[in-house]
Amino acid sequence: MTLWRTAVLAASVSALAGAAHGETLNIQTSFNAGDFSTQYLTKTWLPKIKEMTGGRIEITLLPSGAVVPSKDTPDAVASGALDGDFTSVNYFSGREPAFAIMGDLISGYDTPEQMIGFCQDGGGEAVMQKASDAITGGEVHVVACGPYSREALPARVPIRTFEDLAGKKIRAPEGLASAVFAAAGASPVSIPFSEVYGALEKGIVDAADASAYVNNDATGLNNVAPYPLFPGIHSMPSMQFTISNARWEKISPADQKALRDWWYEAMYAMAKEVAKEDVALAKRDEAGGKVHVIDWAQADRDKLRVVARKQWEAFAQKSPLAKEALDANLAYMTRIGLFKQ
Repeated sequence: MTLWRTAVLAASVSALAGAAHGETLNIQTSFNAGDFSTQYLTKTWLPKIKEMTGGRIEITLLPSGAVVPSKDTPDAVASGALDGDFTSVNYFSGREPAFAIMGDLISGYDTPEQMIGFCQDGGGEAVMQKASDAITGGEVHVVACGPYSREALPARVPIRTFEDLAGKKIRAPEGLASAVFAAAGASPVSIPFSEVYGALEKGIVDAADASAYVNNDATGLNNVAPYPLFPGIHSMPSMQFTISNARWEKISPADQKALRDWWYEAMYAMAKEVAKEDVALAKRDEAGGKVHVIDWAQADRDKLRVVARKQWEAFAQKSPLAKEALDANLAYMTRIGLFKQ
């Protein structure tokens, strides 16, 4: 066989192999490798995108910090160092205030599904795209967005009603969360997440903005804070799913739709799965008698939302895009009945 024919055959085999394997997108997440969410997505949902695109697209999910710190993923996607990201947008709130509104509207939505709906068909994607454009120069395409869990609030002392927040020392990150707790009469305390366990154990704080019930259980927080508020009353951090424009434009419209559909199906499913895990653990703890789960009445949740709204509105003054983000959220929340006309 001539050298020329050998080269042609090799190229043909390579092309066929590439077609068989399809495009592989390297997507970095803000999840750690051992997180429930990472393992659930890897086992259950990564195979499905290959099925949904007939093998044309596969995703490699990289854990937090695998290529760049989570706060730098938009730049890495824009430059091509990553094909995309699957990241909590709170990491970017210091660069554009709209990300704080879009990332975690404290005490806003009652369920992850409501906020996913805002992104999917309530205008959320469009606002997230504008925020992304503001920090990446339009080099990144926002495919989808939304949260997958609602955080619980581990507490050392019973906080059974909205009024019980008064005077309580609550660990909360600076920004919107602290502002909402302060407006509700609590005393926010800013301490690193790594110090939450010790602060609760020693009584430095009465409660703490931490994580989902399943994660708080894994780290033992409920052992030192046996009055967790669940379902939580405050935080529901949202994720974004992005792909660089350079890669996105090479994907067919059918596969672009499949990627978006895949992500939302995965998030709805993961929200359901995490909620199931959380409920099972809460029931186990209640039956054990050492942990006393507190579920606020809807009336108390509504009171906190009214107080929180004033803080959202104050924060929205930080940039025109933050104001647009809040207006979009409020319109959708009114549409689904969280606020009256």
